Amino acid sequence: MNIIINDFNIYYEKIGSGKENIIILPGWGNTRPTFNLMIDALKKYYNVYILDYPGFGNSSFPNRNLTIYDYAELMQNFINILDIKDPIVITHSFGTRIALILNAKLKIKFKKLIIIDGAGIKKKKCILLKSKQFLYKLLKKLSIIFPKKFKKLYLKKLVNIFGSADYKSLNDNMKKTFSNIVSEDLSYLLKNISSETLLIWGEKDCDTPLKDGIKMNNSIVDSGLIIIKNGTHFSYLDVPFYVNNIIIEFVHFQ
Repeated sequence: MNIIINDFNIYYEKIGSGKENIIILPGWGNTRPTFNLMIDALKKYYNVYILDYPGFGNSSFPNRNLTIYDYAELMQNFINILDIKDPIVITHSFGTRIALILNAKLKIKFKKLIIIDGAGIKKKKCILLKSKQFLYKLLKKLSIIFPKKFKKLYLKKLVNIFGSADYKSLNDNMKKTFSNIVSEDLSYLLKNISSETLLIWGEKDCDTPLKDGIKMNNSIVDSGLIIIKNGTHFSYLDVPFYVNNIIIEFVHFQ
């Protein structure tokens, strides 16, 4: 199904026919299909909503750069238009950023919040990363010496060498949005989370390391942390049935 919200044309799915609602906020990219096993486990009891973010899957990207607050406002409007009351919210990675703003800043009430390998805490730059960024900026400035027809090729080559995999996979109009999002530190919102929260974290998550999960657990007042042994950034796919059972136990417990 598609829904028009301001200048967004968003594809979403609603699965199940329960009395209560679950919203799944996936990670960055078209990761909606990776939640099929989780949705199958939940649809017997709940209405499950999941969507493609702008620029991914079947959702178009608007003609402007976005910030994380634009994504949160989009989800706020999505919840209001579809009249989704007191949802249980399940997030992975990037989706956690949206949930933090919705609950702690925009005061959207969640019945419960489940964070899986969540993003939102800005990474501290190590010496290697700082050196890499300094070199990139220096080489980028050198582009002024190239003729116009070679300048674009030179800059593209720099991105291929220095850019992250997520960044390089984006088209040009989404790269600024990606930069806006990853530079935003949302740790200041953690103390204002009002929902009972379960954190599920891969022990060997390299993208959002376990120390981030521990920090969230220490900062969110009503929260608990479950560590998935040998789990990666996609811990819900590493041991799907185990994680799904944990989620079902948590959401059923009153």
